[in-house]
Amino acid sequence: MSINQGKVDADLFQAQAHLYRHVLNYLTSMCLKSAMQLNIPDIIHSHGRPITLPELLSALHIDPAKSSYLYRLMRLLVHSGFFSTTKGDGEEVRFDLTPSSKILLKDNIPSLASHAQLLLHPVMVHSSESLGDWFRSNEPTPFHTAHEVGLWEYISQNQEFNRFFNESMIGDSSMMALLIKDCKSVFEGFDTLVDVGGGNGSVARILSESLPNLQCIVLDLPHVVENLQDSGNLKFIGGDMLQYIPPADSFLFKLVLHCFSDEQCVKVLKMCREAIASKGKEGKVMIIDIVINEEKDEADMKDAKLFFDAVMLAAMAGKEREEKEWEKLFLEAGFSHYKITPIFGFRSMIEVYP
Repeated sequence: MSINQGKVDADLFQAQAHLYRHVLNYLTSMCLKSAMQLNIPDIIHSHGRPITLPELLSALHIDPAKSSYLYRLMRLLVHSGFFSTTKGDGEEVRFDLTPSSKILLKDNIPSLASHAQLLLHPVMVHSSESLGDWFRSNEPTPFHTAHEVGLWEYISQNQEFNRFFNESMIGDSSMMALLIKDCKSVFEGFDTLVDVGGGNGSVARILSESLPNLQCIVLDLPHVVENLQDSGNLKFIGGDMLQYIPPADSFLFKLVLHCFSDEQCVKVLKMCREAIASKGKEGKVMIIDIVINEEKDEADMKDAKLFFDAVMLAAMAGKEREEKEWEKLFLEAGFSHYKITPIFGFRSMIEVYP
């Protein structure tokens, strides 16, 4: 065998490993889903110290005959960084939490358990399975192909999934709520702020408490805010952001604009720009969202951003955007300049000015 032939063979086998790594990567997701269903992160946390396999089996009330199967599940999740291992005095392997599993603890703040479970829910997974069929169809999104209606309509028609979806959004917002107070200066100097698509008002509530002179308004669909009570300088309004934006001198879009097409984003941003102008003072739009930077993003950040873009592709008409794409939206909506500060993990604070 020649040297060149050996290199060709090595490349083929490397390609084979690369192929199967990605083809079978869904098994990491399914094993993680199983660990959450079994409540393994919380069991280890409650144990108070690294846990042995027999102790974990006992806490899970699992037949000891399945010991080797549970070990193989944990081995893959250790490899994927969700758990770690140590050895005790008797050289027995013990499993412990990592930062990635600590944010899955249900009673912790923040907790991403509900949001991770949403992304792994069959309703969401099935929409991504329909991508190939969708490309050859006339439906608006792969979600339509999978479920015959769009995501928002599906949510409104399915009460249980609606509850599950809203709980997951609260969980995801809890990550950013930790940093909102550190961004207090970004929100200062305004009389009114509309949190567009603000859900249950978790972020607006933090702002209203931190800035008592700021009148905070949460705008979301009627079924989202119908049972939420106004309090002090916090008010809830039911409405469609694509049809109406309440007048204010500042606006917040937290993980909202990535759900919509460029045309819809420009329409909403134009309404914000007009509302700012009608107030007679210089205002601002604040956007917490992903900004893709393939050249500078580290591997995990790049993966997270591109995977979320695939979620947007499969579930709705939105997308994650590069800076040049955000800039195009702002200019078309009549804004003059903007500032991007990456302070929310793989998301950024974007300040947009008239």
